[in-house]
Amino acid sequence: MVASHAPVAVIGGSGLYALFEGPNTRSEMVATPYGTVELTRGELSGRPVVFLPRHGRDHSVPPHRINARANIWALATVGARAIISTAAVGAIATSHPVGSLSLVDQYIDRTHGRADTFYDEDSVQHLGSADPFCTTLHTIAAEALATDIRTGEVIDGGTVVVIQGPRFSTRAESEWFRAAGAHLVNMTLYPEVPLAAELGIGTVALAFATDNDATPSAEPVTAELVFARLAAARPRIIAAIERIARAIPEDYAMAELIDAEAVAAVLARPTR
Repeated sequence: MVASHAPVAVIGGSGLYALFEGPNTRSEMVATPYGTVELTRGELSGRPVVFLPRHGRDHSVPPHRINARANIWALATVGARAIISTAAVGAIATSHPVGSLSLVDQYIDRTHGRADTFYDEDSVQHLGSADPFCTTLHTIAAEALATDIRTGEVIDGGTVVVIQGPRFSTRAESEWFRAAGAHLVNMTLYPEVPLAAELGIGTVALAFATDNDATPSAEPVTAELVFARLAAARPRIIAAIERIARAIPEDYAMAELIDAEAVAAVLARPTR
């Protein structure tokens, strides 16, 4: 366990592999019960923040192989209480068009085989997930981005379907997701979000729509298209992260969803 804490963490999705610059930036390796995780420490808006690229620095980790339990356990170990995450998404609803940045507030899980709980040993804990993203943190983020929400630069709310990946959707699947009430499609927010909640860490997610998924008449989705649009949007995404990080109170804490003793027991597990 490291000595200094960073109450705010940022998880970078596709296109966001580094966040800090300057002499005060440093990397460290954190051992967890699920493997070792590399974190980078720095400052945003004058406050300490820890950064973790979800796919690795070189985008070498595909969605279905992300070690989400190791990532979240490592962030809890360094004292993170709030996570600001970014995610590339496909747009399947006209209310969330390509180029939009959304503060999503619901997800539909369509993944399979992913380790999605810390309580799979001798402690049974049931996580309340009606509002999977922290509503307090969402309100803080929405207020921080209020000007952009009023002008339509940011959309407040949205449901994202999380698919297994790494393949993109078929047209039939895309239509199915839209009929189910989803606005966006992603491959990575599950199980990251509920795992964070299990350890008492609130999450808020910025979803950038890079494409129209496989909706009727949509242009074919390619990785090249996605990465090109993410690169163009990177300054805008980072600016939003900075504003949210600046607005999170020093005493922020999400509502307790899992008994504190159960959380402590998970964090006391031996590392490897």
